[in-house]
Amino acid sequence: MPRTVTVGLDGSPESRAAAEWAAREAELLGAAVQLVHVWEPVPEPMALAPVVSERTHLNWTERVPREAALELRRSHPDLDVTTEQLTGVPAQVLAETAGTADLLVLGSRALGGLGGFLVGSVSLSVVAHTRQPVVLVRSGNRAGQEHATGGKDTRDGKDSRNSQDNKDSEDSAGVPSVAAPFRPVVLGLDTRRPDPGPIEFAFEAALRRGTSLRVVHGWYPPPYYGYAVPADAELYTAVEVGEAAGLTEALRPWRQKYPDVAVEERSAAGSPARLLVEAAEEASLVVVGRRVRRNPLGAHIGHVTHAVLHHATAPVAVVAHD
Repeated sequence: MPRTVTVGLDGSPESRAAAEWAAREAELLGAAVQLVHVWEPVPEPMALAPVVSERTHLNWTERVPREAALELRRSHPDLDVTTEQLTGVPAQVLAETAGTADLLVLGSRALGGLGGFLVGSVSLSVVAHTRQPVVLVRSGNRAGQEHATGGKDTRDGKDSRNSQDNKDSEDSAGVPSVAAPFRPVVLGLDTRRPDPGPIEFAFEAALRRGTSLRVVHGWYPPPYYGYAVPADAELYTAVEVGEAAGLTEALRPWRQKYPDVAVEERSAAGSPARLLVEAAEEASLVVVGRRVRRNPLGAHIGHVTHAVLHHATAPVAVVAHD
């Protein structure tokens, strides 16, 4: 069965940015793109109003995927692009549609300043209820932003500041272009429960981009450390060394499986979410996990993943795992 990258469209700038990102990712995957727009029928009182009729609403929603498809076919002429118009509650329909795709891509809107990004209720609900990987793309995301601005070749860490390839990687204004190497892929890893799903997704993403993988592990000192009088430096060092060793051990089989992917390990004390948001500033893609929880309270997005979704500047892939 052909691979498919599905995009949830609503006509907004962020969903158009998501469609463009999905097209680039589909080309890397050798996959097709499916543009999905979910039409939610207008409630009867509103449908009867002279301002917005149900027919007017339906005509507008039919234009959304059609115009997006035309735009993608112009910019990616070799890409297989299809459209689908579905009816129902968007969050539910998109979660169901994701089950037949290799990847689901949605958009999120920038709030500006220190506010981060607005991940709407539809996107959060889809992330929480689907087992397929979901990528959130920021409004205004452009292809060049995922590439290095020069100076470092992220594939091997060598300085390429004086190379002709590096000169070709920037335009006349010094803005990074798609000719430059990709920025690293960043993976947030909990070494206590290193599920293979997010790890494999991150290694594969780095491999097809020809870039490195930066693995970030945040940890907190044991509670009793703060009560040491004076603070026990040897104890802290022992914890630090142990956490770093745990990260190395968790990645050992994956380094062997993906020998062509250069791996940079970062184990540091502090908030995992903060460390990942900082790492996202230099990333082409951030990968985080979401543990599937089966309880009466329904689906759940962990606090680290939730924070990264709202504040990371790079596209964020959420990979569900048991």
